[in-house]
Amino acid sequence: MRILVAGGAGYIGSHTIVELYAKGHTVVCVDNLYNAKLSAVKNVEKIVGKKIPFYKVDCCDKKKLRAVFKKEKVDAIIMFQGYKAVGESVKIPLKYYRNNIDSALTIIELMDEFNIHNIMFSSSATVYGKNAKSPIDENDEALRLNDITNPYGETKAMIEKILMDKANSDSKFKAVILRYFNPVGAHESALIGEDPNGLPNNLMPYIAKVATGKLPFLNVYGNNYKTKDGTGVRDYIHVVDLAKGHVSALKCYKEKKKNIYIYNLGTGRGTSVLELVNAYEKASGKKVKYKIVGRRAGDVDKLYCKPKKAKTELGWEAKLNIENMCKSSYNYENGGRR
Repeated sequence: MRILVAGGAGYIGSHTIVELYAKGHTVVCVDNLYNAKLSAVKNVEKIVGKKIPFYKVDCCDKKKLRAVFKKEKVDAIIMFQGYKAVGESVKIPLKYYRNNIDSALTIIELMDEFNIHNIMFSSSATVYGKNAKSPIDENDEALRLNDITNPYGETKAMIEKILMDKANSDSKFKAVILRYFNPVGAHESALIGEDPNGLPNNLMPYIAKVATGKLPFLNVYGNNYKTKDGTGVRDYIHVVDLAKGHVSALKCYKEKKKNIYIYNLGTGRGTSVLELVNAYEKASGKKVKYKIVGRRAGDVDKLYCKPKKAKTELGWEAKLNIENMCKSSYNYENGGRR
């Protein structure tokens, strides 16, 4: 298939492009580089040995995005273009609502215009809300906006609902929704990994910068959660496993049974913040200094999944463990972005 990857220069998008090419697909990459770098695309080209069509376009800009759709004929869209930091979304909610929902609507409307019927959405476990009991499966009640604890999660739930309503109204439209948990790690080449602009909003790249001396210490937000060591527990998944999950999910477009497919992508195992810190120290041989500070708005005690449905229906399961995640992250931070 030829696939337009929106947000393809970002962390998950760039790794997914690598795995798409590994399975014989081709890609058109669109990104406004708000939280990504053009160097990531260049490094993906080194890995796959191909020139990748790249357009620096904001997916909220219908006129410019329409020009890309007009020039590049594609079979499917993968949407990674949303802003993604939980804490930041609580501080600047309107920015998240405008970007995440507007960009999704623009893409879906252009799909109609150009007769494209297949879309894959990078959703999130945050749609399950504060009352979901881990481990979570896809049948747990989701999309209850009063239970979602942050605007980031609310935008994901709203876009899921938009896709469901569109699928119900259009028999040709097929949407795959992938609810995943906490992607970490980097490609084995150390050419691509998580490299946010500015101060990291996510845990693993922050740990990596502390371990390599680029930041003085890590803030651990709260140690009074209902967990074994008091710090929040999450389902960390290696970004390469996650990228392969997206490729596996392309098979849904050949199915004729339904229009909406929803899968959790995770390991099914919870790891606390302090466990991750300890694992990183072991993998890197470096000390990670940290301070316990107050809880962060929008966080919950535990969030990890039951990944059985993806294994049964897609033949996909996470293969890489926390040690792999930490080692690849350290290798990237220590010598990557060449």
